Amino acid sequence: MATLPDNRLSLRPMSSGDIAAVHALSKAEKWPHRSQDLSAMLAIGSGLVAEMGGAIVASTMWWPCGDDIASLGIVIVARTHRGSGLGRIIMETALDQIGDRAVILNATESGLPLYRKLGFNGVSEIHQHQGASFAAPLVPLAEGERIRPIGASDAAPVAALVEAATGLHRPALMTALLEKGHGLVLDRDGVLTGFALFRRFGRGYVIGPVVAPDRERAKALIAQWLGMRSGEFTRLDITGDSGLGDWLENLGIVKVDRAITMVRGKAPHPIGPARAFAIVSQALC
Repeated sequence: MATLPDNRLSLRPMSSGDIAAVHALSKAEKWPHRSQDLSAMLAIGSGLVAEMGGAIVASTMWWPCGDDIASLGIVIVARTHRGSGLGRIIMETALDQIGDRAVILNATESGLPLYRKLGFNGVSEIHQHQGASFAAPLVPLAEGERIRPIGASDAAPVAALVEAATGLHRPALMTALLEKGHGLVLDRDGVLTGFALFRRFGRGYVIGPVVAPDRERAKALIAQWLGMRSGEFTRLDITGDSGLGDWLENLGIVKVDRAITMVRGKAPHPIGPARAFAIVSQALC
């Protein structure tokens, strides 16, 4: 259990009334979240804030992914309070509350030393690509395949497909994404084999998650969205082994950052046959 280093400091659950202050912490880090994005994240998960002198000086959120694993993000410590051990305190408190679940997160370079001390191990990378000036020709599909708008009857197959591709059971998240965003599905002779979601996020829009049976079909789904949104600021957080980086660069969606995916405990186990090529977001994984 974490010990508070200063009797003026208190830790408490994050509430909707804290979103403005957490948004200010996020903006200070030049993170892209809108207050609406943070509110939506908190609505499907839990959070902690550290408060001192009436001001929120640190935050984190986490989300259950079934009974055995949780994802964690929005770990921020105000610059004026760094070096005091506050990051470790709020992380240890969050991990205590998460309990026996394994925990997955995407770490910035600055967060790596702390997470390693807390027992997290790097397992992969996420590459952030973004841009507004791009051209995306359509990618041809095989006979019997088509890309179509997602329908009401696709919600359950989409949720099952993303769970198989990621090993993460997240019905609340998928419901929220389908309610707030738009979707395209890859249909092969009436069977859903992939999908890509598109929604407002940060400075513009984000494409993700993207799940497909292979790289070319992932490209086809992404290109369909890009072709409809030319000139609008768009972001993708692709998996480091997706093989999409050079293709996106050539389209004008350039790599601007990377994160290290880390796990504490047993890593999630995807079962396929489709795989994840882009994630929901670096915070949500």
